[in-house]
Amino acid sequence: MLRSVPASGQPGDGGLDDPLRLGRAMRLRLRDAVQALLADPAIAGQSDVARLAAVVLYAKSRAPKGKKNDNQTSIWVAELGRWMGVGESTVNRRVLMPLRASDGLHTKVKRNAEGHPTGLDCLVMPLWNARKNGGAAHPLALSQAELATLLHLIEALFGPGWTPEGKEPTPPGLLAGRTGKGAATDRLGLLLMVLNTRASGWLQLGGGSVKVKEGRGAATLARLLGCSPSGARKVLARLTEAGVVARQRKATSTRMKGRARVMLLPIARAHGRTLASVEAVSGSDAVFSARPDGAVRDQAPAGSAGALGTSGIGGAEGTGDAKDQERPGSAELHADHASVATPVVPPQLDCGFSGEGRGAEGRRPERVCAGEDQAVDGETSAAGPESPVAWGGPLRGEKPKKSPVDEREEKRATGAEAGGRPKALGGGKAQQQRRVALPADLDLRVALGPVSWLWERLSGWQQDQVAAAAKTELSHMAGLGVAAERAPRLLADRLTGRLEETGGEALIKKPFGWLIGRGLVRRPSCSDRRCDDGTRLDTGGECGNCGNVVHIRRARRARTVAEIDRELPHLCDDERRRVLEERLREHAAAEVEDLVWRQERAWAEKARRAAVRAADHERAKDERVAAAAAEAVRQALACEDCGQQQAGGLCEACGYRRRTVTLTVETGLLAASWAAVLDDWDDIDAVTAGVRASLEADIKHNQREFLDLVQPGELDTDPAGAASVLAFAALQTVEAALSDYRSNALEQLGRTEEAEAEARRAYKTEQGRRWFRHNPNGADAIAAATKAADTARERAAEYLLTTRLKQLREQTAARTEQAPAVPWTDRLPELAARPLDGDDAGTVIA
Repeated sequence: MLRSVPASGQPGDGGLDDPLRLGRAMRLRLRDAVQALLADPAIAGQSDVARLAAVVLYAKSRAPKGKKNDNQTSIWVAELGRWMGVGESTVNRRVLMPLRASDGLHTKVKRNAEGHPTGLDCLVMPLWNARKNGGAAHPLALSQAELATLLHLIEALFGPGWTPEGKEPTPPGLLAGRTGKGAATDRLGLLLMVLNTRASGWLQLGGGSVKVKEGRGAATLARLLGCSPSGARKVLARLTEAGVVARQRKATSTRMKGRARVMLLPIARAHGRTLASVEAVSGSDAVFSARPDGAVRDQAPAGSAGALGTSGIGGAEGTGDAKDQERPGSAELHADHASVATPVVPPQLDCGFSGEGRGAEGRRPERVCAGEDQAVDGETSAAGPESPVAWGGPLRGEKPKKSPVDEREEKRATGAEAGGRPKALGGGKAQQQRRVALPADLDLRVALGPVSWLWERLSGWQQDQVAAAAKTELSHMAGLGVAAERAPRLLADRLTGRLEETGGEALIKKPFGWLIGRGLVRRPSCSDRRCDDGTRLDTGGECGNCGNVVHIRRARRARTVAEIDRELPHLCDDERRRVLEERLREHAAAEVEDLVWRQERAWAEKARRAAVRAADHERAKDERVAAAAAEAVRQALACEDCGQQQAGGLCEACGYRRRTVTLTVETGLLAASWAAVLDDWDDIDAVTAGVRASLEADIKHNQREFLDLVQPGELDTDPAGAASVLAFAALQTVEAALSDYRSNALEQLGRTEEAEAEARRAYKTEQGRRWFRHNPNGADAIAAATKAADTARERAAEYLLTTRLKQLREQTAARTEQAPAVPWTDRLPELAARPLDGDDAGTVIA
């Protein structure tokens, strides 16, 4: 049955006009519509604030009239932000821009006759497409009454509230005061849970396996929100703290963990649950009975309306109409999942008999049910008959302060500590022995001194992890320039300050998590790596960069205050403060966006450089492989001159001989540059032939001296090596002669008329310097002029040598091109007929 809900009344008052009191048909209709909207491709994948905005705009949309498909709604950006608990900048940045980009929302600025903006016309495209393509059968195609019901429901949950002039005020919703980070997620999660909650107030939990840490309620909310179970657990915790959700586990007679349940307290109150029962469930000490009256196969008394912990769990729907009740109390079923239980009896057994777990010496109890329902911890036991333990138990109905199992475990633990042996687990694996005292390392003892009491509460593995983290932090301080002897004291001061912030060691419930995640962690207040809570680690003084940051923030605040006073001079103090904080938050958000953008650009540049380096590495590797392959091919070639195999194209001896021939020609040209007429080829040939003969004579002389030093027959074992040695000796002889001929050529060219003329000009120029004009023939002037003349003569000689050698090389190259090359086959008979000298007759020279 569809029920219209007016906007008046407080949500959760239990009246028939309560917006939270939805009939089953209406609730399922709205649930399908919201789920279809969130599953639309244009909305799915968006942030929670964008999805919540889509739901709000969808609820505020107008239903079409006749054949006209008009689903627009008009709203201010600031008003939309109030619905979601965020500011205008967040709405523009995280709602309007993404939804426009995904074609999930079309917007248009609405203006009056004077051209001033009066609102923002919004068209939710999934609704428009649904009415255009699917018609009235589509889940999103709600009627005007259904859209109004959804809007009133949203107003009751997290509406901002209004106080219009001349009209009854609309109270704010349950989560209207929840703003800032995570507000949109909490509101969307509450809406989805309300639409999936029966009239009894219990959330319909999903089936399947879940992690014990998160719980089935968090897993169900994670499926509704499309997030991780850990994130849903945080949302559920915030809603519980806000007083709209209660989480409990049903107690069992075996003292094992019962099934977890989540109650939506506003829904329970709206459907007529008694206030006492609702408050009992929301309290921290409330427990459920072992077996409710409305459990499977149990029939509740007619007309009974018990508390939410007993018959009210699945009892009557309340005082509402019978048509609005979703399920009678006696038909309430268990959740479609297995209970997550933890054993209450330790698995440490000696012989495996059941009697040992009850404190007996391997004996059986008096009867099967003896002691099965007895409380272990001394607290109130579950409902049901109780029996004493068979051996050594109290009288019937009495409760021992400690069970025999606990006493036996204490004895075992005491004996293990006295004997110094680690305790054994059920599988026989020894647990790591923990250290009570601080580590033996003096630096660690000093650094961890303020948290010695926390250290004693850690296990052996946790102590090792904390010690390793402390060592890492000490080495990090040393890398920041802190002296090694000061680092432990600084870390101890840090831990002391962290303890003062927390309120003392007694308030720390999880020592290991506190030490690793808060106590030992450096907290820089600025971008300086040496900053720790505004203190320089290397100097111990105040961080100057933090002072700059504070100065910049104060200047920005003062500038913002001045802008507000100039733009909005008539604001009151509270309104001015609100506008100031909102603008400062917008500026901080812009800075965060800029930081994220710069970080992304830096990461992209880093990735690009890494890709370039990888490509260069691969290219260099390929080039090395290609060069190695080419070198292998070249090494397999035979010598071009003598035909020796595997010589790389030219053997060592032939390479020396080629260089010797080239240097011999160069030496002849050096001699011809001053001793021959450059235009007379016969004169040039005569000079070069003389130089060649002189060099050959020197080469033979040096080779003869070398052969005289070698033992007879020593060179016969390696003919190729002997030829290389003799060729290298000839090369050294020509290189030495080349240096001498070059010096001789420069000396001879320095005596030419050109060089002398250059020297005279330089002499006169230096002698005529302005600092020598008063005494041009003095000793200093003569010395400087002489040095300048010698330098000019040397430069002139080098120039003449370079010029003449260039001319001779060009002429030689021209003659070589004109002369036909003699084939190697024609030269072989001539070389074979050439007789060997007596000294070289016994040596193989290739």
